Amino acid sequence: MAFSITHQIGALAGTPISVTEPSTSSGESTASVTASAVWKSPAAGLTCKIQNSEGKETGMLTPPMSPCRSPVLGATRPDLSVACQAYAAEVEAAPVLEHEIRGHVEKINGVPVFVMMPLDSVTMNHTVNRKKALNASLQALKSAGVEGIMMDVWWGLVERDAPGAYNWGGYNELLEMAKKHGLKVQAVMSFHQCGGNVGDSCTIPLPNWVVEEVSNDPDLAYTDQWGKRNYEYLSLGVDTLPVLKGRTPVQCYADFMRAFRDNFKHLLGDTIVKIGPTVLLEIQVGMGPAGELRYPSYPEGDGTWSFPGIGAFQCFDKYMLSSLKAYCESAGKPEWGSTGPTDAGHYNNWPEDTPFFRKEGGGWNSTYGEFFLGWYSQMLLDHGERILSSAKAIYENEGVKISVKVAGIHWHYGTRSHAPELTAGYYNTRFRDGYVPIAQMLARHGAIFNFTCIEMHDHEQPQDAQCSPEGLVRQVALATQKAGVPLAGENALPRYDDYAHEQILQASALNIKGNTEGKQMCAFTYLRMNPQLFQSDNWRRFVSFVKKMKEGKNTQKCREEVEREAEHFVHVTTPLVQEAAVALMH
Repeated sequence: MAFSITHQIGALAGTPISVTEPSTSSGESTASVTASAVWKSPAAGLTCKIQNSEGKETGMLTPPMSPCRSPVLGATRPDLSVACQAYAAEVEAAPVLEHEIRGHVEKINGVPVFVMMPLDSVTMNHTVNRKKALNASLQALKSAGVEGIMMDVWWGLVERDAPGAYNWGGYNELLEMAKKHGLKVQAVMSFHQCGGNVGDSCTIPLPNWVVEEVSNDPDLAYTDQWGKRNYEYLSLGVDTLPVLKGRTPVQCYADFMRAFRDNFKHLLGDTIVKIGPTVLLEIQVGMGPAGELRYPSYPEGDGTWSFPGIGAFQCFDKYMLSSLKAYCESAGKPEWGSTGPTDAGHYNNWPEDTPFFRKEGGGWNSTYGEFFLGWYSQMLLDHGERILSSAKAIYENEGVKISVKVAGIHWHYGTRSHAPELTAGYYNTRFRDGYVPIAQMLARHGAIFNFTCIEMHDHEQPQDAQCSPEGLVRQVALATQKAGVPLAGENALPRYDDYAHEQILQASALNIKGNTEGKQMCAFTYLRMNPQLFQSDNWRRFVSFVKKMKEGKNTQKCREEVEREAEHFVHVTTPLVQEAAVALMH
């Protein structure tokens, strides 16, 4: 999961960001680049001339102000706040308002927008959490033009009590709510625990019987060189070993996905393939901590790691070490098989603090370093291959898309070693592209490459840490283009400001060298549904953002026309937004 710094928080509430030129770091030149260097400049925006009833041009119009718009960016209008408080007393008894934009059918020429649901949308008791709030929220999202929602389907909830005993309570109701409102669903097969990552607002552990097995054999958990265990996700070193009540982890993941398919078969796929309304459009397969294909190299939740530390290798459980030993012996290098690197520093070191990652003479660029990093990254790719093979076999004829999420590790991207990417399992350095192999692996299974940190600008990050989210996004876009894999995006942190929205619009347009077919991202998922999203100014900006994304880069509409259409949607959804904001806060 991509991470940023505290001075970015000012943007999260919609505070204007002062745009300044990034400071120049001393030392070697970095890979950090400006937005203009990363993306080809799009064509100049169109202007809009309006004709009056007599057919005469009246000039360019300013988009009308929304009834709920505040003159202060990011603020909530006092009268709206009072109305919300008064409305709260009646929210339980009042019927959910129904709004319909009649005769208005939109075709998506651009990028469809999905919205992530709250992590705790389904309770530990298998019921929908804050049902009235979610119902109002889904209505508002649909009215605003959102394509659908993304929801986590937690292994630790559904198969919590016993192997093979699946309880889909809560999810049945949640999917029916999405169906009722005409929203598509991206369902995340979440085989990791919730809690311990950036933005985690609740705790959902792994299934009880899995936790029991890990207690009996702690080496089922990822382990660093100091013996510290990470319990977010089972070590990929045991992928094919029957360590979970006679089943392998990969078998457990496959059985879970198969049970999900069988229980929700009537909602899967394309309407051309399936009779009845389509709800489940995409299955995102979790493959590591935070659902991402990576090692848990930067655990932030327990204070072990803090941004922008380099993280630590996670290959010191006995199963990973056994694999390393066998690999070294087969390659004629038995002396390298007893341990991973022990000179790679600690979680919060910087590359130049360590013998392994420093730019001059660093172990990462030695024969041993290349050997180890090749094995470490290949183990992650093999892990992805195994789970995707199962997912493809299960969903191949169901008309749904399969996607995999990859973390946006942008800090120290401008250094030679790219240390944080290496510890996470992405063998990406100044001299080697680590994202093409990932994209090629996804291509073999027809999967979508889902990537984070799409909203970030380089200059918002600490330049002494040589961060470059823009350069990283560009590299990933080029890798997916080379492999012929669709690219989807997410924002790594909650953002409600136009500045971040514009960056997403530019990134999703894929204005990169070689994109001669005019391809765009296949989807964008917005982090996340919460009370802040439904604050009046945040909502106004969000609705405008959704409209612009759906119009796409080849739209014939001018920006002013799109803005006016967005204001109409804001006006129509105001009662729903008020209800959603109040209900979510209670």
